[in-house]
Amino acid sequence: MDGTSTDDAVRRGVGPVLGKFHGVSRIAVLRGGGLGDLMFALPAVSALKAAYPGSTVTVLGTPLHAALVQGTAGPVDDVRVLPYSEGVRPGQEDPATLDSFFADMRREAFDLALQLHGGGRYSNPFLLRLGARHTVGTQTPDATPLERNLPYAYYQHEPLRALEVAGLAGAPPVVLEASLRPLARFAVGAGELLAAAAAEAAGTAGWKARPVVVIHPGATDPRRRWPAGHFAELAAACVADGCLVLVTGDHSERQLAADIVAGAESAGAGPGLVRSIAGDADLGTLAALLVRCDVMVANDSGPRHLAQALGTPTVGIYWAGNVINAGPLGRALHRVQISWLTHCPECGADVTQVGWTAPRCAHDSSLVAGVRPADVYSDVRLLTAMNPRLRGRSASP
Repeated sequence: MDGTSTDDAVRRGVGPVLGKFHGVSRIAVLRGGGLGDLMFALPAVSALKAAYPGSTVTVLGTPLHAALVQGTAGPVDDVRVLPYSEGVRPGQEDPATLDSFFADMRREAFDLALQLHGGGRYSNPFLLRLGARHTVGTQTPDATPLERNLPYAYYQHEPLRALEVAGLAGAPPVVLEASLRPLARFAVGAGELLAAAAAEAAGTAGWKARPVVVIHPGATDPRRRWPAGHFAELAAACVADGCLVLVTGDHSERQLAADIVAGAESAGAGPGLVRSIAGDADLGTLAALLVRCDVMVANDSGPRHLAQALGTPTVGIYWAGNVINAGPLGRALHRVQISWLTHCPECGADVTQVGWTAPRCAHDSSLVAGVRPADVYSDVRLLTAMNPRLRGRSASP
């Protein structure tokens, strides 16, 4: 093995930081999944870029990752969209497409490839087909080993897990959490959305006169979703406190967002002060909008992680196990309301046994429904009160 051994490791990272590999200029990082999954990998990418100056980092990811990288400035140089492959990117595999992808990747002549996509049962063999000179990643007991391996345990903070893998590649941390900024061309779209919201908000002087709270009610796993009625109650409370509330989501979440708007208005929110923009903003525009809002409230979801990466204060609604894996590290800008439920409310199955260690039950009931809207609202009020952008805000548009 090129570099130092584990016995010679300098413990100045999340875990051991081993010796760097020689002659590394092209790096591949395998991380599929959703928007949040890319956020989890960014601190490791920053570490790699610092450890290997002048190198380029290509993320092997999804179309969503490619859209985000195109719309924001961050440490990733390029995204190559993964083909459908079992355990790596869900979908119907096509052997010819896979062969073509790996032929292209071998022509890239990667010097170093990191596997940050789960325990490696499927992703380690996938990574090895890239033909990189050196390979590093996580490994469950039944996974094919790479050149340097980190034992995989499900309950570990995902960005810190990725940083521990980067340490095995000789890259100590330079940041602990993702940091992005939206490219300027997307700011126009965000401004148009806010202007439209202000125009619809009858009797207001424009969005600049009010704190803007963005609510994102979706999550990939339905068990992570706070009930729509709770979001509606929260939105109504925010409006009563002088806020303008925008509800985001993709096209599939339009009805969910509409239900929240209707519920908030039934609870007393004035017309136009809670507005759905679900399906109206592409990813770059959403990023610019999150930079310009004052607080985001969301389930454990990709847009919440994006808001955090952009420096926007957030209130996250989390199931306890997800806090371990995906919660924000700090509390100055980010608050977490936690559900401590440990068993499925329908069948009583132990929901703490997750990941590759045990199958989940078939029920999708919310595990976070017990989080009280009043507690979330208290965090929103605190964060808006602490936000320096709101001090002395003019009532003119």
